[in-house]
Amino acid sequence: MKIWNFGSLNIDDVYRVDSFPRPGETRPCLDYSVFCGGKGLNQSIAAAKAGSLVCHVGVIGEDGEMLAAALERNGVETGLIRRAAGRSGRAVIQVDARGQNCILLYGGANRRLTEEYVDEALAQAAADDMVLLQNETNLVGEIIDKAWRRGLRVALNAAPMDSAVASYDLRKLSWLIVNEIEGAEITGRDSEKPLDIIDSLAASYPGVGLLLTLGRRGVCCHGHGRRLALGIYEAPAADTTAAGDAFTGYFLYGILRGLPLERTLDQAAMASALCVARKGASDSIPARDEVESALAGKIFGELTKGAAISLV
Repeated sequence: MKIWNFGSLNIDDVYRVDSFPRPGETRPCLDYSVFCGGKGLNQSIAAAKAGSLVCHVGVIGEDGEMLAAALERNGVETGLIRRAAGRSGRAVIQVDARGQNCILLYGGANRRLTEEYVDEALAQAAADDMVLLQNETNLVGEIIDKAWRRGLRVALNAAPMDSAVASYDLRKLSWLIVNEIEGAEITGRDSEKPLDIIDSLAASYPGVGLLLTLGRRGVCCHGHGRRLALGIYEAPAADTTAAGDAFTGYFLYGILRGLPLERTLDQAAMASALCVARKGASDSIPARDEVESALAGKIFGELTKGAAISLV
């Protein structure tokens, strides 16, 4: 079983600030770093570090060889990555003293996928493989349709949210991964009422597994005949940039391996916590032995667990 990630590849320019500037305000930067990132790259590395076979499908610009090298260094297959004239995707990231971030994205080469390229990659996928998508590239809706027609499982992390998501046929997904803000935009429900969001998603897309991430409130997972709500591991926050991507990569590893849902979510939560405690994006994602050691040592204490709820 392999994950085929049609994902973004970004160079992250990270600026550390004591607090985010207000409109019209100029503030000094405390530190500046350059990292490899993009939700696609982060999720490929996370899934590979968890133990999945991962092939990344994406486009880099003339400045993007560091991105391909980062994937290779972390065990991700890169033979299908294409090169294009111009710049790679770029993210300008501000990280404040609490570890929170705000991000400005430039699509660059991430918007250069073609249908011919997509078809070439999908033709190599096996029946038990999974296609992974985020919303930082072009042709997301077309890839969902093409993968579904081939009988492949498709997981979509519908982030960042934009109007294009409304055009995707989400009924063709195996898993939809959203946070409470994205889920609220899809359903029109209140972002402060996660159970309303997941009820609405479940009614609209029966048969689709749902992963609703809630930041410090934890996660709600609807699938495999169950609904399970879990909390988080409290970690000292250094940088939250790739925490959600770490969770996604470890979650999909557990799903593909058929691990119990509680164990899958537990490992994903610890991977996310370890990521939060470190600076950087892809560089902060832990390997599976680190996650297992942290769980065994209970370095962040106990995971707060909600009650399992039977599906209606």
